[in-house]
Amino acid sequence: MNINASDIIIIALIVVAALLAGAYYLNKKTMRRMIQAQDFIDQNRMTVQAFIIDKKQEKPSATNLPKAVFDQLPKMAKMRKANLVKAKIGPQIVTLMCDKPVYEVLPVKKSLKVDIAGMYIVSVTGMNLADKKKKTFTEKMTTRMNNVVSDQSQKAKNKK
Repeated sequence: MNINASDIIIIALIVVAALLAGAYYLNKKTMRRMIQAQDFIDQNRMTVQAFIIDKKQEKPSATNLPKAVFDQLPKMAKMRKANLVKAKIGPQIVTLMCDKPVYEVLPVKKSLKVDIAGMYIVSVTGMNLADKKKKTFTEKMTTRMNNVVSDQSQKAKNKK
């Protein structure tokens, strides 16, 4: 049996086409789920006053989440680390989940208004998020240099 280079190329193209079709199907399915989840979050969003006690990035377990919630989590979500926030909402102390951008700007030991949907923190309202985000060393140096340059240009304009 002879296998030509053209046969190998055709087989490779068929495999690549099958992979692309599979990726397209999975992407479409994932997008549909994300849209449904976002609609659910938008319908059930409410603004509450919360006192942030603690925040951690750890794997969900039955000890840090309610048992009913932990049982409903998908297997992949149980294996990877999640952003968990312990907060006091009203008289109850609850453990909430959030995305990384929200997690980064949440101040610990502060009371603030948050938008929640179930046990998911959607966003923080009533505070300037740009100032609260932790900045890397490079970002700090860049802003400092920009301030110095703008101050020098202001001084040069004032001297003229």
